[in-house]
Amino acid sequence: MLSETNATGLFRMEYKTHVVPVKKNIALVAHDKKKGELVEWSLRHKEELAGHNLFATGTTGSLLEKELEMPLTKFISGPLGGDQQIGALISENKLDLLVFFWDPFESQPHDPDVKALLRIAAVWNIPVACNQSSADFMFSSSLMQQTHERRIPDYEKYLKSRPF
Repeated sequence: MLSETNATGLFRMEYKTHVVPVKKNIALVAHDKKKGELVEWSLRHKEELAGHNLFATGTTGSLLEKELEMPLTKFISGPLGGDQQIGALISENKLDLLVFFWDPFESQPHDPDVKALLRIAAVWNIPVACNQSSADFMFSSSLMQQTHERRIPDYEKYLKSRPF
């Protein structure tokens, strides 16, 4: 187990290793003006996606399921809580990758939820692709076809160490 301390030397969090399986759980999310890009990207990577479990929010999930002709686990729309549903799965260690084509030019009514989702992805150390290029890099990695280890917070140990 690895642990980290803050600047004063006080205990913060210990980490453990999680083995990511060959068949990964992948969340696919897109803001309205990026849904078409995500569908096009997904069609180009249909063969690679077929070997994994796919999850998506609302309309994005319906579009992808229709275009890819493969099943996806669909959540509610992002602004209605779908981003938080995906974040919950990340914190439960049930998602391995996040492909989130977000729109940097458009203010979203659920911007706090988007920020929270990206924060949770960073905390739980899952790969995040925010555009086609980063998604292409992610999917061209040899790690997509094999198990690999990633470092995650050891939350159980953290709770046991708390003075309350």
